[in-house]
Amino acid sequence: MLFDRCLTDDGQGIAYRTARTLNKGHGRIEERRIWATGEVGWFAEKDKWKGLRSLIRVQARRTVDGRTTSEYRYYISSLPADDAPKLLAYIRGHWGVENGLHWCLDIGFGDDDRRIRQGHGAENFARLSRIALNLLKKQTRHKVGIKTKRLCCGWSHDYLFRVLTQQDEGL
Repeated sequence: MLFDRCLTDDGQGIAYRTARTLNKGHGRIEERRIWATGEVGWFAEKDKWKGLRSLIRVQARRTVDGRTTSEYRYYISSLPADDAPKLLAYIRGHWGVENGLHWCLDIGFGDDDRRIRQGHGAENFARLSRIALNLLKKQTRHKVGIKTKRLCCGWSHDYLFRVLTQQDEGL
């Protein structure tokens, strides 16, 4: 990819900003590095992205039990490239939300095991799952997990009604 070649050839005249974070804990070391450029003129598909202001590459290195893995992710953004630490924080925050949501849907609803493939079925079911997840999260009277709340909805029509209508009386 041209972006990689520019970086390995010391920028080839393209200005970029960098930043790095290092997190240690729970038996692992995670390092994230970002390269961001606001020079998007060389990007062949720039006209397809209204408001394009930056091109970004993030390297995520993770060491667990002495084994290191590394991967690169690429982003296009309407944010300026001049504050690389801020961009890295935005990206990290986005993935935190995505991973948290995916984890809840997978554990509570078996999302990864779903095999809906025809038509708009997968997209429709994903939206319904997110609606159900939000309703179940709002039910705070009982301190149990999402999966348990979902199962209780199947076992009790009264509980299901109260979750759907957000009535907390008698839960």
